[in-house]
Amino acid sequence: MIFVVDFDGTAATEDTVDKLLEQHADPAWETVEKEWLDGHIDAQECMRAQVRLVRADRGTLASFVNSIQLDPHFKAFHDYVSHFAALAVVSDGLDYTVRNTLSREGLGTLPVFSNRLHFVGTDQLDISFPYRQSDCAGGNGVCKCSIARRLAAQHGTPVVLIGDGKSDACLAAEADIVFAKGSLIRYCEAEGIPHTPFVDFDDVLRAVEAWNLTMRMSATA
Repeated sequence: MIFVVDFDGTAATEDTVDKLLEQHADPAWETVEKEWLDGHIDAQECMRAQVRLVRADRGTLASFVNSIQLDPHFKAFHDYVSHFAALAVVSDGLDYTVRNTLSREGLGTLPVFSNRLHFVGTDQLDISFPYRQSDCAGGNGVCKCSIARRLAAQHGTPVVLIGDGKSDACLAAEADIVFAKGSLIRYCEAEGIPHTPFVDFDDVLRAVEAWNLTMRMSATA
């Protein structure tokens, strides 16, 4: 079993990319965002243009990461499922933000698949896409479907998606089990994809605990 967990708005309590842009980017990032939402550019083009509008040096970025909060129940969820399943954070966000936040919370050994942030000069940023697939249906920087297939080959199925938004939509149609919040709920409802709504990882943990209780009861029946 493999849990594929989104980061922004899922493992983290808010969208850390939007937060970074709001605090440290030229306001033109909002125009780029609208172009993406209107379908004029794909997610990769949107992210590259927005990241290049950020002005922040290494110290500023480190302070920014320290302001990011994980879901308060995420570590308990991680500790529970790690006894019987694999878990990976698969994010169409920024590796610098994801990795440093997880490390700060004692979760630095978790596998992370995300877009790669680069420092350019003293206060400029750029981005590369090591997990980009040219045939990604969502046009995302990280093709979550291809990552999930690779992880399933290593760890077995089912594939359990836990996500909240547009970058999770394609995988929602492929995953065996879907936990959804935010706009992913609306997408699953519109597409008829079975899913379990959740508010935070306490909800997810309780649902997974119930699976194991059911399996134990079946084994002893």
